[in-house]
Amino acid sequence: MKFIFFIVFMVSIGSAQATTTNDESGLKWYIDLEKAHNEAEKTKKPIFGFFTGSDWCGWCIKLERNVFAKQAFIDWANEKVILLELDFPKRIPQTPELKTQNRNLQQAFGVRGYPTVWLFTSKKTDTGGFNLTPVGKLGYPTGAVKGKEEVKFLSDANRLLAAMPK
Repeated sequence: MKFIFFIVFMVSIGSAQATTTNDESGLKWYIDLEKAHNEAEKTKKPIFGFFTGSDWCGWCIKLERNVFAKQAFIDWANEKVILLELDFPKRIPQTPELKTQNRNLQQAFGVRGYPTVWLFTSKKTDTGGFNLTPVGKLGYPTGAVKGKEEVKFLSDANRLLAAMPK
């Protein structure tokens, strides 16, 4: 199934908030769609949009610990996708622009629970917005072998990437 979302919102998050974070594993997480889009366009990689409640969502924390912290995921992510964290924290302050961006993307993709990962591509529009083309959705890898959750997650992610139009 192919469909395109059109989203318009302020694309600059502002200098008061960092637009990327490099975690201790070496992963580069963008928080600004504009910057993630620019990197995705430059590298010809899809965006990996991680919708999370970083300071309250137990399943999100578990996904980060059991999948994102594993070397297999780190190697895969660095090779295959541009990481975009779309956070909905309860105690961590965010700029109004970042909150608006994240809420708009949450609505565009119909995210109702966390963690949710959408793989998607983006194209800039003449009006300053984006055409977003979803590739597919992932969540916590249910049915995975305990301690090997990254294997199931990456298998599911690779299946979605393989189905992407070239």
